[in-house]
Amino acid sequence: MWEKTLVVGGYLAVLMGIGLWAKRRARRSVEDYFVASRTLPPLVLFLTMAATNFSAFTVFGFSGAGWRIGYAFYPIMAFGTGFMALSFHFIGRPVWRLGRKKGLLTPPELVFDRFRSPTLRLLFLSVMAVFTLPYLAMQPMAAGYALEELLGIPYFAGAALITAIMLLYTALGGMRGVAWTDVLQGGMMLVLLLCALGAVAAPFGGISAANRAAASSWPELFSRPGMGGAFPPGIWFGYMLLWLLCDPMFPQLFQRFYAARDERALSATMVMYPLITGVLFLLPVTIGVVGRLAFPELPSGIASDRILPLLLSRYAPPVLEALVLTAALAALMSTLDSQLLTLSSMLTRDLYQPLARRPASPWVGKLFVGVLALAGLGIAWRPPATFLEIATETFTGLAVLFPTVVAALHWPRATAKGAIASILVGEGLVAAHHFQLLPNFGTLPVVPIVAATSLTLVAVSLLTPPKKRLRERREKGKRTRWGWALAFALLFAAGNDFWAWGDGRLGPLGFPWWIWYFLGLCGLTALAFWLFSRIQPTTNASPFTSPSNRERDRRARSSDTSPRSM
Repeated sequence: MWEKTLVVGGYLAVLMGIGLWAKRRARRSVEDYFVASRTLPPLVLFLTMAATNFSAFTVFGFSGAGWRIGYAFYPIMAFGTGFMALSFHFIGRPVWRLGRKKGLLTPPELVFDRFRSPTLRLLFLSVMAVFTLPYLAMQPMAAGYALEELLGIPYFAGAALITAIMLLYTALGGMRGVAWTDVLQGGMMLVLLLCALGAVAAPFGGISAANRAAASSWPELFSRPGMGGAFPPGIWFGYMLLWLLCDPMFPQLFQRFYAARDERALSATMVMYPLITGVLFLLPVTIGVVGRLAFPELPSGIASDRILPLLLSRYAPPVLEALVLTAALAALMSTLDSQLLTLSSMLTRDLYQPLARRPASPWVGKLFVGVLALAGLGIAWRPPATFLEIATETFTGLAVLFPTVVAALHWPRATAKGAIASILVGEGLVAAHHFQLLPNFGTLPVVPIVAATSLTLVAVSLLTPPKKRLRERREKGKRTRWGWALAFALLFAAGNDFWAWGDGRLGPLGFPWWIWYFLGLCGLTALAFWLFSRIQPTTNASPFTSPSNRERDRRARSSDTSPRSM
């Protein structure tokens, strides 16, 4: 037990050290606290993007899905999430430009700056908060369960301990502290999952022998659409589209677009993202598949998401077991701290400042971080009966915002009324699906819901006059852009390889041959992103800025980002 306590204690001490280091480098401004003064370099931006997006579900949920469904779970997560990084260009770069030019720090500020509608700003904030809070509360819950199993600490005491540690380094270092702890946590996840896979596969003769033994007993785990027909073509396509639409709308990811040092940092993150998802996501899924050999049937009352701790307790030495489960703690903490920081920035900038009619001190943001952390702990103390059910709809609820953001950045004819109607219709359909009032259309609900949301935005915008028509800045190379659009559409189509359904042939290391196909596809996507980023100009100009508004923007930026003493 003392080895496990030493590992966990050492990890938490390192996090606190990073927070203190970040505090010494901090400036006394809201901009520094929430977006690190827009100075994150490429490698740090990439690792904080990845660590923030990969939660405890990446460790426990993926291995559980591997045990339950098989390797079919891997491609829709690895390629789908990697391909989503294309949004770092067509959303991330314009957001960075506008943020740097006008001093924007939060997602609702971007929408308000474009449409000048307080109602739309409040609606956008409400949707992001409502669909992020369930995941915020799930992180301390997962921390409580992890420490209870690892060290025997009572559930709520463990949840409170992890929340307190995270709260301290977040309050000390802000975005800079969160980003550098994410560097540590992201590296831990990759290295320790590799070690865990080696430890779990070793008793069965290594990865290749373990895969072939599992394939002979459970061939459905090695073919598509997976065990029990989990992913038919329509569901597969829906998941591929879901990541592209919802992931950029996660507020904790969106805010990192502002924090980049420059556009090249965003481009580098876009290029590396398919590589990390292609490699990292395969590890826990493989652990789950191999776990079938040790646990053909799970013990009574044990869910499949606990297959990793079960395997580690049986086959790994105590220190390695503690290290891997600490990596799971790192995964959930890297998500929790980012969610708290982003939600507090929105409450500070989009609620407190408009009501107070003056710039906020960084202490206001820190106060909101504490309040939100306590709210998460409160839900973790007595989670409602429908908590997990509501959480599963978070992705679709956030994806409803996608058409509004794209229109704000790339369609000057869009209106505030069109955006408001779009969001209300979309969230109404999410509620209708929750109460089983919508047909499933053979795919995920996000497909018909976002289609209806987009049509509503276009129709209402065309029927309502904009407050002021903004001048669109025409760029050269339109034919080149259409060529790249076709290339990316073909890549996306290659990820929906319905011709491989039912094919369970094995390749190197005993993996299904289509696993290697998708690993190659992730590499090809990274190469395409690299070539694409090389031809894109870098500029500090915003996509749609009328010359008559430039002076107003300069004054607004100056007043919004005035540093105040702490």
